[in-house]
Amino acid sequence: MSATPTPFHADRPGPDAPAAGAPTALRRLYRRDLAEYPATGRRMGYLAIVVVTTIVLYYMLYIQYAVATSIITHFGMTYRYFVWVSVIGNAVGAFASLVAGLADRWGRANLVVYGLLIASLLVFLGLPNAGGKTMYLVLFALVSFIEGIVLVATPALIRDFSPQVGRATAMGAWTMGPVIGSLVVTTVTSNTLDTASWQDELRYSGIAGLVVFVIAIVALRELSPALRDQIMVTLRDRALVEARAKGIDPQAARRGEWRQMLRLDVVGSALAISLFLLLYFAAVGNFVVYFATTFGYSEQRANAVANWYWAANAIALVVIGLVSDRLKVRKPFMIVGAVGSIVMTAIFASRATHPTTDYYTFAWLFIGIGVFSGVAYGPWMASFTETVEKHNPAATATGLAVWGWTIRIVVAVSAAFIPVLVTSVTPLVDHGTEVTAAQRQAAPALAIVNAHPQVFAELGKYPPGKAPADVTAKAVQEVGPADLAVVQKAQPQLAVLTKYGSKVQKAAHDGPGQWRDWWWICVGGQVLFLPFVFVMAGRWSPKRAKEDAEQHQAAVDRELAALGAERA
Repeated sequence: MSATPTPFHADRPGPDAPAAGAPTALRRLYRRDLAEYPATGRRMGYLAIVVVTTIVLYYMLYIQYAVATSIITHFGMTYRYFVWVSVIGNAVGAFASLVAGLADRWGRANLVVYGLLIASLLVFLGLPNAGGKTMYLVLFALVSFIEGIVLVATPALIRDFSPQVGRATAMGAWTMGPVIGSLVVTTVTSNTLDTASWQDELRYSGIAGLVVFVIAIVALRELSPALRDQIMVTLRDRALVEARAKGIDPQAARRGEWRQMLRLDVVGSALAISLFLLLYFAAVGNFVVYFATTFGYSEQRANAVANWYWAANAIALVVIGLVSDRLKVRKPFMIVGAVGSIVMTAIFASRATHPTTDYYTFAWLFIGIGVFSGVAYGPWMASFTETVEKHNPAATATGLAVWGWTIRIVVAVSAAFIPVLVTSVTPLVDHGTEVTAAQRQAAPALAIVNAHPQVFAELGKYPPGKAPADVTAKAVQEVGPADLAVVQKAQPQLAVLTKYGSKVQKAAHDGPGQWRDWWWICVGGQVLFLPFVFVMAGRWSPKRAKEDAEQHQAAVDRELAALGAERA
């Protein structure tokens, strides 16, 4: 945590002084700056709005993955096409994150509020009514663009309203946004999919977004640039931060912000956490497909087993945030969480080739992975913002834009790579249901064919109804007219089995091993996270961190005393 106050100039006019007169209601819809640091009650309210906004946005973003098989069937997509919907969406979101680096200039709250409105309308009106798969892709890319902007603006607001002492708790709450968003997705779908269509599921999330938008447009505010462009270690710094704001030029403070952020501790850490979260990305985008194709789970059951992951992760994020803030350290939690997650993910990977693994075994594994990844991720978010502040607190949105771009690019690349490595998914998703249905419907015909393989091999040499008379007569004699009629009636299903049956059978055999390889790659990503913990800001020892806090408070007291003497 930072403990060095910056100087102020009390004689300079504040660039963000409020205009005379009370703002009009219309003006409040776009001028959201606070000239003073808010009291605790209001500050908690702003933090709660940002967290709920994040939850509902990720609910809208992730809902398509929970009903992936229905969307694929409805639009006649191949699985590879659906993957590219995700890849393109994440790539668009990555560059939207860079655009959101301008949030320091445009206003973070406005980006969040109006971004939420646009995303809600797209999900409620656009995606369910898409005229075809191309239109669906375009609309989802637009939703992802909004998500990429809000991915930067919301944690920037969380940072603004949370001093460093308390930052891990606040960031843990923000990080629950995508996690609880995922939990909401799986909870809603696992309880409603038996009566609702995939279009209904998307509309439910859009309605939730519109409700939160109404709250946010009225109530959400943000700090003025002069206030937020400073490091605030504890709430006791409030008076000094407000005094310094009178002498800060926000434009000058932001000069060279991109250059300051392109450093190993910022870029390297952003890449490290993106690799650490490979399993999380796969869980969001592929758990339904994985459990459906490997273990035969329905969409509802696959979403239900994922609930254990999201719930455990959400609880861990908040609890560990509180503990991290109390001890004033981040790095020990990142190491413990990463090591624990590596072990649990390795066990999960080892079970990927065992079709007898039961539901509750996966549930316990997901609880372990969820808890340990929460232990690592919440403190990491706090440490990352503190690392950015170490270089320039005025460049918070820029640093988060670097992180947002990096994480979305890794998501896009990993989503594109999964079908390359897990080649079994495409035939299983594209034709698995069709082949299963054909096998069921053609079961009597298959039994007849298998009982007379030579006869039907001979008949198969000729187009239907074109076999020579002697071949046909032999077939009637050996098989019988009734059984021949059964086989004839099942020709469409037998054609499906001939065309796709062997491919699907091979994919079903190869799939578990291919998924196992991907889960081990996820383990590797978590291992690569470990060395970058050492380059981030923060102490390892709670004792040293406490000493830093005491020195910081003494420096703040001296500066406030000097300010009082100057004004006397």
